[in-house]
Amino acid sequence: MDVCTVIKSRLQELGLEQKDLAAAADVTESYISQLLTRKKLPPAPDRTDIYEKMGRFLRLSNGELATLARAQRLDALRRDYEEPQGALLKETRELILEKCVPARQQQIRAIFERQPFGELERLVTQTLLDVISRVARAELDNEAWLREVAEFSGKSYAQMRVIILEFLDTDIFNISSADCISFLNPLLARWDIDLLTFDMEIVLNERLVPGEPKRFAFVEKDVDSVDGDEPGFTEFLEDATLSGDASAEEIEFLRKLRFKGKRPSALYFYRALQNLRDPLHFQPVQK
Repeated sequence: MDVCTVIKSRLQELGLEQKDLAAAADVTESYISQLLTRKKLPPAPDRTDIYEKMGRFLRLSNGELATLARAQRLDALRRDYEEPQGALLKETRELILEKCVPARQQQIRAIFERQPFGELERLVTQTLLDVISRVARAELDNEAWLREVAEFSGKSYAQMRVIILEFLDTDIFNISSADCISFLNPLLARWDIDLLTFDMEIVLNERLVPGEPKRFAFVEKDVDSVDGDEPGFTEFLEDATLSGDASAEEIEFLRKLRFKGKRPSALYFYRALQNLRDPLHFQPVQK
């Protein structure tokens, strides 16, 4: 039993057609057809909203289609596990290189060609995918935004929803030229990377995604460094008797404290807070 079988069965039982399901899910009839003919793998449940919409329309139990999709995708992953991953499609690589700032293009192209799908190409592609995917996920239910992007790309609303759903379901190993041309291309203005530090800057299309450029820094860490907050700092925050009157500025200062080879307790952060507030511990600012 898979997604295709269940959907076909329910459509027949309810006397409905593919076009009815497509309208209910806000996608094209072609998209539904590819799912039902198994030409397309069902999208990952955490990257789409179609299972909830189709489930309601087909009067299925909550989460049934999503559960079947997870199992079907897991089977496909097991079958493909031993197959080596190839390089990016030529069109995809060309688009990513075209979006690179002109001053860096030639150097980046040489590295990509010398090391096909090597560490740099994977880093750049994955970071770009992550940024565009976050935008797509945030705007998936924004009909006005979808229609603007659709108009910008010369697509219908339903076509653009399908494109975004497919883009959200792709990954670094399966990104296609169609994904790039249809969605990554209009949203991404340009990108740059420092080849010494691997810091990246990504600028999006201001008409569609207004805001500041996205900057990513790849920082060297000590082996014993802690990702996120120190455990003692978390305890400090959870104990209102220790942190209840701390300001947002004081909390941010304490959060940024770093330690090597030691794990400070909640009491340490409480005392650090008192030291921070004691004027005797600071020299007057020279004007």
